[in-house]
Amino acid sequence: QVQLVESGGGPVQSGGSLLLSCAGLGNTISDYCMGWFRQAPGNERERVATIAKHGSTTYADSVKGRFTISRDNDKNTVYLQMNSLKPEDTAMYYCAEGPLRYFSTHYYCRASPSEYNYWGQGTQVTVSS
Repeated sequence: QVQLVESGGGPVQSGGSLLLSCAGLGNTISDYCMGWFRQAPGNERERVATIAKHGSTTYADSVKGRFTISRDNDKNTVYLQMNSLKPEDTAMYYCAEGPLRYFSTHYYCRASPSEYNYWGQGTQVTVSS
């Protein structure tokens, strides 16, 4: 059974940084798309970043240049380094696993949350101004 366990959230001031971690249990993260998603009250869940086999990444426009997704296969852990945080980044952050997609010569990950089969319990990030 696959379990994803997030950690690293908390309160932070605007402009600050946080590092989120997602440890995979019962899976091998390098075989799948791994994504970070977030959901603020009243909003739909949205893709923040994804990482595919061979390390190709995607980011939401709102976080490009500020957030970095990475993966440590030996630790079976995915990270989200968040810098220059803004109040609008406040949300519950979720880690998720989904199937790799393959097209032409490369693997890629889709952005829709509906593509992802396993989810962590979430970690709250609160950015104060």
